[in-house]
Amino acid sequence: MTLVDVSVIVPVYNMAKNGNLNYCLDSLVNQTLESLEIIAVDDASTDNSLEIIRQYEAKYPGRVVGVASPENRRQGGARNLGLKHAQGRYIGFMDADDWVVPDMYERMLKKMIDTGADVVGTDMCRVYEHTMEKTELEECNFLPQTGIIDDERRKRLLLKPGPLGTKLYERRIFFEPEFRFMEKIAYEDNAASAELVMRFKHFEMIPEIMVYYYQNPDSTTHTVTKKSCEDRKTAMREMLRSARENGALEHYGEEVEYNFTNLFYQATLFSYMLSSLKKEYRFVKDLGDEMKREFPNFYKNPYFVERTNDEEKKFMMLQQKSTVLFLLYFGAKKIYRKIRYGRW
Repeated sequence: MTLVDVSVIVPVYNMAKNGNLNYCLDSLVNQTLESLEIIAVDDASTDNSLEIIRQYEAKYPGRVVGVASPENRRQGGARNLGLKHAQGRYIGFMDADDWVVPDMYERMLKKMIDTGADVVGTDMCRVYEHTMEKTELEECNFLPQTGIIDDERRKRLLLKPGPLGTKLYERRIFFEPEFRFMEKIAYEDNAASAELVMRFKHFEMIPEIMVYYYQNPDSTTHTVTKKSCEDRKTAMREMLRSARENGALEHYGEEVEYNFTNLFYQATLFSYMLSSLKKEYRFVKDLGDEMKREFPNFYKNPYFVERTNDEEKKFMMLQQKSTVLFLLYFGAKKIYRKIRYGRW
């Protein structure tokens, strides 16, 4: 196998609308790094996303590699397919509705080589249209995380691993031993991030905005369904299972506990309650009961105490005591705020 410097894997599902896929791919084919391949994996789209990929593949032979999945396996499955085709010494990921600055991968690769890092990160900004204007900064990686990975740096990375699309990884991270993303669920990156961090040896970053995170109203993160809530729970169960297996729970117990509390319980509970979904007693009770079984003293975790706002703490503790009272109180509070302020 002939290696290129960088392989960028792009999972694609129904991204033809509004030129989203074109804007993403244009930002990648025009990268200043010459030794770069873009592996665009169509995840059984029902629009003409695959046709667009084939057009880029024909126009940029060797630069763009199109892969068609015979079935919809969600982002994790598409990333796994992309990894099978990746020839790069370094691996990056990009969502098909995001885009990057023209010299991002050239600069990240240089940072890798100059420092000896096996992972390099950068920052991103939220945008609401196709633009290269840098607007709402969203810090994803932090300077105290950088350097040869010791316990303190790994703790910081476990607490804030940052999105996959803001990083460039040395190939061995995914192949020594082989790593596979969870398939056919949303939020698979929640499970992946913690396990990948345990494989880091040296992390560096470029503290600049290089990734544009498009606020696509059709994306998973902007759509709350019963299935997406269940998927997040499934992903975090896998994170916890992996943490037990690879020693993260033993050595970084507080960080693992807080991640599980934050994503499995807190994020799921409040996204569910603030959504338009019909509120089911059994779903909320089961969520709280499982949290209690896994980490009965989660509320004493120092990160939870420091980082969770007082109102959410009160809601969560009420739910732990009585799901019925929680549902009644939360519902009443929601109605009051909608009448008084027009929003939550």
